[in-house]
Amino acid sequence: MKKMYPVVHFELPCDDRDRMSDFYSQAFGWEAQKLGPEMGNYTIVKTAETDEKGYPKQKGIINGGLFQRMKDAQYPTVVIAVEDIHASMKDVEKAGGKIIGGGHKAGEPDDIPGVGLYIAISDSEGNRIGMLQPKGM
Repeated sequence: MKKMYPVVHFELPCDDRDRMSDFYSQAFGWEAQKLGPEMGNYTIVKTAETDEKGYPKQKGIINGGLFQRMKDAQYPTVVIAVEDIHASMKDVEKAGGKIIGGGHKAGEPDDIPGVGLYIAISDSEGNRIGMLQPKGM
């Protein structure tokens, strides 16, 4: 039986991250941490109380992020954690999916400082999914 990999993060595209951060804060109490240009102006959102490492204290809860809407990234994305991103990229293609890319180098994962290796894929139905090999995994 193949190992099961969990959904660990979600991402929402936005046109105005300040407006969107304010919306989720006011509507749901989420906390936003806006990162700078060196991190692609990404915004991390906490959906629940976290421990000292930033992980949700309650089992089964995930946090997420907001990113600038792009031509090839118009919809919400779930992010799946994997042990070996290169092996998982091959598994995706064998299963009928496609590698979209990490953003900087076509077909190669981005190394997100302090986070891990990340790449976007599309599943067999064309849904955009994020794949992450977390640091230390």
